[in-house]
Amino acid sequence: MRLTVSDHSRDFSGMRYVYPVISRRAGGVSVGVNLNPNNACNWRCVYCQVPGLRRGDAPAVDLGLLRAELEDFLRELQEGEFMRRHVPEDARRIVDVALAGNGEPTSARDFPDVIAVAADALRARGLERQLMLRLITNGSRAGRAAVQEGIRRMGAGRGEVWFKVDAGSPAARRRINSVVMKTEAVVRNLRTVAALCPTWVQTCAFGREGRVPLAEDLPAYLELLRAVGPERLQGLHLYSLARPSLQPEAPALRRLSSEELQAIAGPIRELGLTVIVNP
Repeated sequence: MRLTVSDHSRDFSGMRYVYPVISRRAGGVSVGVNLNPNNACNWRCVYCQVPGLRRGDAPAVDLGLLRAELEDFLRELQEGEFMRRHVPEDARRIVDVALAGNGEPTSARDFPDVIAVAADALRARGLERQLMLRLITNGSRAGRAAVQEGIRRMGAGRGEVWFKVDAGSPAARRRINSVVMKTEAVVRNLRTVAALCPTWVQTCAFGREGRVPLAEDLPAYLELLRAVGPERLQGLHLYSLARPSLQPEAPALRRLSSEELQAIAGPIRELGLTVIVNP
């Protein structure tokens, strides 16, 4: 069985927390860390590919098991047959350890300890100077001291945050992410995270019932980025749907073409931001 960019199964490795994916945005094999094996998240994005998604937080993390799984899988990628058996030849490079998974990773009570364990596992395999430790987050818990401590630890090493911003206005956020959140809160959280660790914005754009929500919401979206301060950010990942949604809205969603994404990227670049487009 081969890994592909269209299959991010958390069960591929048979481990509780660790799973491999081929990341089209990172450009190789990403070692995923799923802190939400209960499929619980505090958001419900209409494009989410998590089966049986429910509202809630991550359960307690078995830190010893997490460390063992990370070290064992990194060892297999470095020394074993996994790459040859399961990864296309042009993607046989490890690019990062990414905290993503089936829900919001910063909802884990043990989040700062998780960061320490991941960093220790990279050091144990001699990879701390080669691999990025990435956090993929909706940023909604950035006001919590424990979350800030974990992100601060990432910033002190070779860490990077990808912070989800799919909309500029509260109404569009409610329709896309199923949350009620003021723009001021998003700006505050994004500024907080960017001050602690190098941060990219990540935005999923798609068609819905013959319309393109982000294109319609673009003035508010651009104003949000201006309020954050583009100079505080590393750049922005703009992408569309690579895998089908498993949410009720799935039949109404459409993947955007490269041309449609570039049309959205143009005004964002005018803010002075680097924009990486992945159709």
